Amino acid sequence: MSASVNDLNPHAGREFFGHPKGLPTLFMTEMWERFSFYGIRPLLILFMTATLMDGGFGFERPKAAAIVGIYSASVYLSSLPGGWIADRLLGLRRAIMYGAVLITSGHLSIGLSGFFGGRIMFFVGLILIVLGTGLLKPNISAIVGDLYPEGGERRDAGFSIFYMGINLGATLGQLVTGFLGEKYGFHWGFGAAGVGMFFGLLWFAVRSRTTLGNIGIERSRDPDPTIQAGKENMVKIAVGVGLAIIALMVILAASGVVVLEPQVLGGYMLYVLVGLAVAFFAFMFVAGKLNSDERKRVIVIGVLFVFAAIFWAAFEQAPTSLNLFAKDFTERHIGSFEVPALWFQSINSFLIIIFAPVFAGLWTWFGARNISISAPAKFAAGLFLAGVGFFIMIFPANMLVSTGGAIKVAAWWLAFSYLFQTFGELLLSPVGLSSMTKLAPRRFVGQMMGIWFLAASVGNLIAGLVGGSVDPEKLEQTPTLFTWTTIALVVSAIILGLLAIPIGKMMNKVSDVSAENVEPA
Repeated sequence: MSASVNDLNPHAGREFFGHPKGLPTLFMTEMWERFSFYGIRPLLILFMTATLMDGGFGFERPKAAAIVGIYSASVYLSSLPGGWIADRLLGLRRAIMYGAVLITSGHLSIGLSGFFGGRIMFFVGLILIVLGTGLLKPNISAIVGDLYPEGGERRDAGFSIFYMGINLGATLGQLVTGFLGEKYGFHWGFGAAGVGMFFGLLWFAVRSRTTLGNIGIERSRDPDPTIQAGKENMVKIAVGVGLAIIALMVILAASGVVVLEPQVLGGYMLYVLVGLAVAFFAFMFVAGKLNSDERKRVIVIGVLFVFAAIFWAAFEQAPTSLNLFAKDFTERHIGSFEVPALWFQSINSFLIIIFAPVFAGLWTWFGARNISISAPAKFAAGLFLAGVGFFIMIFPANMLVSTGGAIKVAAWWLAFSYLFQTFGELLLSPVGLSSMTKLAPRRFVGQMMGIWFLAASVGNLIAGLVGGSVDPEKLEQTPTLFTWTTIALVVSAIILGLLAIPIGKMMNKVSDVSAENVEPA
């Protein structure tokens, strides 16, 4: 029986809060993908630092934290080639499917590494997740936008619903994998994350044809077949060379020919990422053919890039230093039940679900009264509030030092820290995303979004490199880490606050944005 008209037209039937019926397909797929991603990420450092007797690798904390930082940074970076491959070769829908298969395979590899393959299977699994996320993450968001060709407020509302699914998946993922991983064994938690991603893969495979119509199937093509073939061949060669290099490095590392030190590798990677950013902005000014107004806007983007990277370097300590603090130094008992340390990781995404509508309403309230707050001012406020969050952690950290680690501190210290960090995220992340699109020269919008993800990548990497400093054997490191993080955030907030007025003038009357629900970083 042939498909109905509504099956082929995803805009025809509305069944999901008045939105296109393709939205729940994307909502659930992304929810399960985030369930798996945020379910596994904070579990990684607990697993790698656990002793061999407890089923872990017995890595030192700085080494394990650096691995988490490299992994998280690579996930953000992979969005850049992932979007390019989808545009030039696969199309959005096939890229999402291949990405979901790779992510599911990665989780399966990690889950099975406890039974055979050991470290090789574990790290191959992380690589597969990075590759798969690069194909899935940017392209599923692009399809959400394609559901609303008319644009407008309904499109913004659709993205808000989509982001609610992201935060729901992040919350549930950390609750489920945290409980299973800490109570029954790490690989049960890893396995649960893989099962969640498998559900997402099945859901997308079954629902996409009947709810998305032809959206995302076709890719942009050059009218000249010869030029088109050349572009496709270039992508195939680049992908082939990239995969070959990755495979070679895995073989050399597994055989012991090459010894990779995560902290050293992370340091070199940081230089490369910062170098890429500097080279990009230099290229824009030298060869971007920008007019005077565009140059000013690109300068603003550069400033926001720097302060966004600083913010993420602090904020993304959640799966490393703050996660270890919850495990080692926080009183987690409620009666006879010990709250899993990973459950503290879900506080941020839970608070986003609660407070994102509040912040959106706040900007609307300001707008109705003709009160305009510039993006740099919001960034400065976000940095300051995140600084307050880390300032709160200095006190329990010093309590631990003064008692020699003989006590465990109350859970509300972490809860309030995450509250202020969440407020900071809501002031910075959605504003940053929208500012990139509004400030970027029209012909460079996609590349400027890539720069925004590069800032998150740099921040994640720095967070991993410093996040292993929470250690019961080296108590003095913990208050030092939180103190310097606080100083960096507050000083950055002050500097950006002082620059907000001149930067606002450089923005050349670009209208500021209202906050939307925000995806966890």
